[in-house]
Amino acid sequence: MHFSTKAIQATQLKDHNAGSVATPMYLSTTFEREADGSHPHGYVYTRAENPNRELLENAMAVLENGEKALAFSSGMASINALIQSFKPGDHILIPEDAYYTLILLTKEIFVQWGLAYDTIDMSDLEIVKKAIKPNTKLIWVESPSNPQLRIVNIEAIAKIAHENGAICAVDNTWATPVFQNPLDLGADISMHASTKYIGGHSDVLSGVLVFKKGNDLFEKI
Repeated sequence: MHFSTKAIQATQLKDHNAGSVATPMYLSTTFEREADGSHPHGYVYTRAENPNRELLENAMAVLENGEKALAFSSGMASINALIQSFKPGDHILIPEDAYYTLILLTKEIFVQWGLAYDTIDMSDLEIVKKAIKPNTKLIWVESPSNPQLRIVNIEAIAKIAHENGAICAVDNTWATPVFQNPLDLGADISMHASTKYIGGHSDVLSGVLVFKKGNDLFEKI
């Protein structure tokens, strides 16, 4: 199926109440219960699930060729949730030219929490291999990077991560699924600061994590 066809079909929500052509905004915080306490429409509380967010998650999973996705209030919120899934004493690798706020978050918050990290030049695979430690749990990739637009070998780095018992997550904000699918290259997670090209109009703040598999890490996050 052509990408544009997938994009159109994946973002169409069927509104069974009114037959809207455009997806309506669901502003309700709580949803209808039956007399026995069950929720006939599958929604309980909008912090946990919401039709608009569910549509975004399902669409992003389709476009990135992943099984599951989670939407957040911002790109940094999605990154924060991923890093929080690790425990004190774990080690992560970050590109030396990574998005500045990611480095700031790690240095000022998660180091105090007991997480270790190194920033390296990921364009050199030998440097990546030498930077791996026994407690390395995540290799975070930006390709193209923000703001220097550096390109790295996602497929090779994902292989290095898996050979060492780590996961590989890729910031795919710049390329978008139109030009790049990190999950097809071996990455475990593709992240989007969807405020940017996914939103497209500078009027929505959001972030998304797309998972290659709906596994334990997905459930934890």
